Amino acid sequence: MEDLIQLFGLSDQETLWLLTRTMLRILLIVLIAGILIKISSKCIISLKQHLRDRASGNPEEMKRIDTVGRVFRYIATIVIGIIAVVEVLHELGISIAPILAAAGVVGVAVGFGAQSLIKDYFNGFFILLENQIRQGDVVDAGGKSGLVEEVTLRYIKMRDYSGSVHYVPNGTITTVTNMSREFAHAVIDVGVAYRENVDEVIAVMKAVGEDLRTDDEFQFKILDHMEVAGVDQLANSAVVIRCRFKVLPLEQWGIRREYLKRVKAAFERQGIEIPYPHLTIYPGQSKDGSAPPLNILASRTNRV
Repeated sequence: MEDLIQLFGLSDQETLWLLTRTMLRILLIVLIAGILIKISSKCIISLKQHLRDRASGNPEEMKRIDTVGRVFRYIATIVIGIIAVVEVLHELGISIAPILAAAGVVGVAVGFGAQSLIKDYFNGFFILLENQIRQGDVVDAGGKSGLVEEVTLRYIKMRDYSGSVHYVPNGTITTVTNMSREFAHAVIDVGVAYRENVDEVIAVMKAVGEDLRTDDEFQFKILDHMEVAGVDQLANSAVVIRCRFKVLPLEQWGIRREYLKRVKAAFERQGIEIPYPHLTIYPGQSKDGSAPPLNILASRTNRV
């Protein structure tokens, strides 16, 4: 320190004043940066609230507003932070020109090895721009599925039914299956025995569906009458009849479980069989049309 004072010809008092003034400027820069971050955050929150009011309770628009607002807050914080760091370096007398030049050279070298990272940010930008994924959606993306808890420019964070959290880089996402847009269908397959009358079974299924649709607990979740597609499969052990409900987003699984519970109870009351898998043994047939005998050997165990 003494050498620096002698080099610049500054007295102790002048040096102390210079250091004090520099520290005060740095503290002022940090304070202003903190204030700007808070102001930008409040402005984005106010804008979000204004847009939410204009959305008139539309859940789809509210999800998009929340997701984009979260990303904008992140970007504003990063930009203000970078500007604050540059100003602090300037106050310390550190020229940023060589740093920027070195960063440019290093950036070119690193860019070749960070192509996947750059791809993550580009993909994330277009995912947000095209409104493909929003916070609160249930999606299948990047080989994982679950409830979206966070969307950033680099990755999406999902939690599956078992509670496991998946972080999926946006660059790995090529196809997005969103299961929570506008409405959903609860698709239900019901198997009955071959001996049952299909028309009677469908009538019972429709009655159960209408009872579920008018139930106080589920009437606001189901958007339309149950649609019966008809016989979908002639399976090995059952005739499979397919139906579906048009429901609110994310309600398809709960509606499906409740309907299966009610239709089982209705089948039991009506004596309609839901068959177990069974196997028919065919021993073959001779050319004259007669079937060969099927010998069964039974053993008996004597117990004392």
